[in-house]
Amino acid sequence: MFLGVLLVFLLAFTSPFVIRILGIRYAWFLGLAAFGLTVYFASFLPAVSNGAIVTEQFAWLPSLGINLSFHLDGLSLLFALLISFVGGFIMIYAGGYLKGDQTLGQFYLILLSFMAAMLGLVLSDNLIVMFIFWELTSLTSYFLVAYKHSYESSRNSALQALLVTGSGGLAMLAGFLLLGNIAGSYQISALVAQAELIQSSNLFAPMLILVLLGALTKSAQFPFHFWLPNAMAAPTPVSAYLHSATMVKAGIYLMARLNPALGGGSLWFWLLGIAGALTVLSAGILALKQTDLKKLLAYSTLVALGMLTMLLAVGTSAAVKAAMVFLLAHSLYKAALFMAAGTIDHQTGSRDIREIAGLRKALPVTALAILLASMSLAGLPPKLGFIGKELAYEALIVQPFFLVAAVLANAAMLVVAVLVAIRPFWGRTLKAPRAVKGAPLSLYLGPIVLASLGLIFAIFPDLIELSKLPAVAAVLGKPYEFSLYLFPSSFTAALWLSIITVILGLGLYLIWPRVFALLNRISPQLDIGPAKAYALFITYLPKAAKAATKLIQGETLRRNLGVMMAFSVLLLGFTAFRYNAFANPQFSWSLNAYELFVVLLCAAGAVATVLARTKLMAVTALSVVGFSVALCFILFAAPDLAITQFMVETLLVIIVVLVMIRLPELRRERSFSFLNAVIAVGAGALITGLMLSVLNNPFNPALTQFFEAESVPGGFGRNIVNVILVDFRAIDTLGEIVVLAVAALGVMSLLRPKKEKS
Repeated sequence: MFLGVLLVFLLAFTSPFVIRILGIRYAWFLGLAAFGLTVYFASFLPAVSNGAIVTEQFAWLPSLGINLSFHLDGLSLLFALLISFVGGFIMIYAGGYLKGDQTLGQFYLILLSFMAAMLGLVLSDNLIVMFIFWELTSLTSYFLVAYKHSYESSRNSALQALLVTGSGGLAMLAGFLLLGNIAGSYQISALVAQAELIQSSNLFAPMLILVLLGALTKSAQFPFHFWLPNAMAAPTPVSAYLHSATMVKAGIYLMARLNPALGGGSLWFWLLGIAGALTVLSAGILALKQTDLKKLLAYSTLVALGMLTMLLAVGTSAAVKAAMVFLLAHSLYKAALFMAAGTIDHQTGSRDIREIAGLRKALPVTALAILLASMSLAGLPPKLGFIGKELAYEALIVQPFFLVAAVLANAAMLVVAVLVAIRPFWGRTLKAPRAVKGAPLSLYLGPIVLASLGLIFAIFPDLIELSKLPAVAAVLGKPYEFSLYLFPSSFTAALWLSIITVILGLGLYLIWPRVFALLNRISPQLDIGPAKAYALFITYLPKAAKAATKLIQGETLRRNLGVMMAFSVLLLGFTAFRYNAFANPQFSWSLNAYELFVVLLCAAGAVATVLARTKLMAVTALSVVGFSVALCFILFAAPDLAITQFMVETLLVIIVVLVMIRLPELRRERSFSFLNAVIAVGAGALITGLMLSVLNNPFNPALTQFFEAESVPGGFGRNIVNVILVDFRAIDTLGEIVVLAVAALGVMSLLRPKKEKS
């Protein structure tokens, strides 16, 4: 498994070089490589169908419980097959669609990296490893959406997708850390056995919300749905891949994967159920105001994702079965539809259904592919989409609100299917912005094969039962057997609901022009919601950041230091009092006369620094404090530290004085700021109290004993401090030497006399 992921990464990094040798043939080579990977994953199908689970694990950070572990069961196998199989057609399609693009090698580098990241995501058996692949999909999708980076719309859409999904990913990481802390393990396969412990924890609610934020943002569920239609700025091969088998399905995969451990409760049900229902309703309405083929398909993707989310919210055996069948059907028909829409755009120069018509003779294979795929989108027999819709209705019938939302949304999807399949291809005359030529094989091979598979799997459902059986069992966390059929033996409630859906959809299509006009007329007045909130956030974020920066980092260094010190004192002080850090500090007044002299000298230097009238006097007085600290080191038998302190103080005074000599004379006005005094006294008192409290803790001699024992055999020296500096922490010492060397060079440049200009 891991070798397969590495192989895809290897293909990605070599693409810019190999494509120069093979040219456009490289697209077919990548397609065959992806199909070979599909065969590799399919070889596990018999074993996984019999309940076997294939695992791989490599040590990474075992002390933190983080290993490169991979897990192949029914769910991950289903996704791996879809990612590799659909990916093979995408690779071939991209070669034809982007033929002549000078940066095609870079495109394949990013697309293959995205494919590898998705495979790593669905195969990961460790939460942290999954998060790494999760964020890698966000990063690579950002570059894919922004591929046409010369267009501002592409850059903005890519940034929007990255910010929304990336923010959700960070929330998900916090949830993963809580989940690992509750369960005592980051292994996903180990969470099922800890389900009762996890759901009884006091941290379960915040953990679940954080994890689902990642899933809902990735799969574009309400209120995070707005980024997905805008991502249509990406080239069509990217849109087809993201919408069918990869990016947007990652959130669905996460919900399905964690269902045995986190699902079944009321919080899970309501969070996912409401998000899914609002997504299908809003997306169904918004789809009716579109005329761009890719936008129509994008909103239909949102409906499908919302349907899957509702089914996983219900979580019954029937709902999970419906979700897995519907997921497979959607992956097949949506990839076919997007590629077919891209072919129309590529050959005609337009995706607007108002500008194209009568294309069936010029693009006959594309017309057939889009007709077959649209039937599955509409949920019409004999297509796999019909079976998935029937199963969904049967599962949602116990939840009337979800069922009504699904029926209304599916009626809108029937309108979308008719608009996509009929408007561009039918008409008495050919209508297009430019002359239409026949499409090459690379542009219609994927759509016709994938659309035909939806028909074959519906007529012969036994072909997919083996692959679906382990997927459903993996989501449920227990064995589950089922059978599929195209038509029920009698008129069931689900079949009646399908008939009602078709009637509503056809009626809605007949009045679609008026609905389209109405929605576009009132949309400016309804320009509110998450998309508007995001736009306002992006607009005012720089202004808010500027205001916050002005507040925290003022125009003077004194203000900046004051703000930083004040926050440090407040936060550190709160933490210290919260955890009772000042309990019983060790304090003693037993001082000798010479020790008292050093203390008074240090205090006098501090007072003189505050009262100094000039900056030069302040620097000189401050150096007294530093030299007093060096005397303290001598008194307590640390001559090496004292020498270092003397050197640092001397060098610092020299540098500052030399700099100030070159500056105009500035005199400090005597001023007293009560706030500054409070901050200074608070900082001093806090550090003093913490140091005294530290002295009260028992001394741990482990380090002392270690260095005493290892000084001679490990560092060949009896001066323990010297051995530590030059052997045990040599890199740290080297860094200090570099700092001193740089400072010495600065002093030398200041001491060097300037040459008079002639």
